[in-house]
Amino acid sequence: MPKPKKRFAKIYLEITNLCNMSCSFCHGTKREAGVVSPDDFKLFCNRAAPFTDHVYLHVMGEPLLHPQLGELIDTAAAEGLKVSITTNGTLLPKALPLLLSKAEKLYKISISLHSFEANSGIDAKKYFDGCFDAAKQLGKAGVISALRLWNLEGLSESSPQNTMNGDILDRLKEFFTDEWTKNRSGQKIGDGVYLEWGERFDWPDMDAADKGTHGFCYALKDHVAVLCDGSVVPCCLDADGVITLGNLKEQELGEILANEKTKLLLHGFENHSLCHPLCRRCGFARKW
Repeated sequence: MPKPKKRFAKIYLEITNLCNMSCSFCHGTKREAGVVSPDDFKLFCNRAAPFTDHVYLHVMGEPLLHPQLGELIDTAAAEGLKVSITTNGTLLPKALPLLLSKAEKLYKISISLHSFEANSGIDAKKYFDGCFDAAKQLGKAGVISALRLWNLEGLSESSPQNTMNGDILDRLKEFFTDEWTKNRSGQKIGDGVYLEWGERFDWPDMDAADKGTHGFCYALKDHVAVLCDGSVVPCCLDADGVITLGNLKEQELGEILANEKTKLLLHGFENHSLCHPLCRRCGFARKW
């Protein structure tokens, strides 16, 4: 008999909101700097596991900065959870031996290549060679590696923040010499390695203009997010925890998902109505 489908395709678990870069496209956070403890992470995984098979170590911050990353990966795997990580890529050469040693417990590593042009003072050759080598080795080890260029505007490659995309593609073609094949979001460029294109979007911010109530979001339907202090928010774009629905340190996730605030948000999304002021300021919600 097949297992019943779990509610979420993924749950985002932020393990730190600290970052070693300051990307121009990133909202950043006003929250107090934090790093999740192994004990808290174990609790988060235990309370997330009944609702998903897949956790993304991502909301804000750079996950590879966490000093006990290997232990956290082991903890998630012990709960039967597939683990994905989103990184800016700068720390991949140093973290690669650890990631390869945990390959059977990892599902996907997403590398935000657009981070390079959004910062200054980074050695281009060192950065791209490090990212591409890590992607190739992880791909061969059975971990999906997604090289992201999420810097397009209206699917045009002429935006001010993607002037290096052509150079990046040239470097990629030198590194990944097998035939590239198209897929839904980009191309497969090597064993387990994918190039993903995406449009830029406006991060929601309470200081931005209200764009109106009409829109749709997969938050609370496809995913939910947990910040490093345990706050549960609808999605990975709530950088400051504005829409906190509860705290996973204090409540079971099922209890949080059943409260009136959560149900009101979900009902709005399902009816193409953005009832929270932060959602009405989100550019991503209007792309569906």
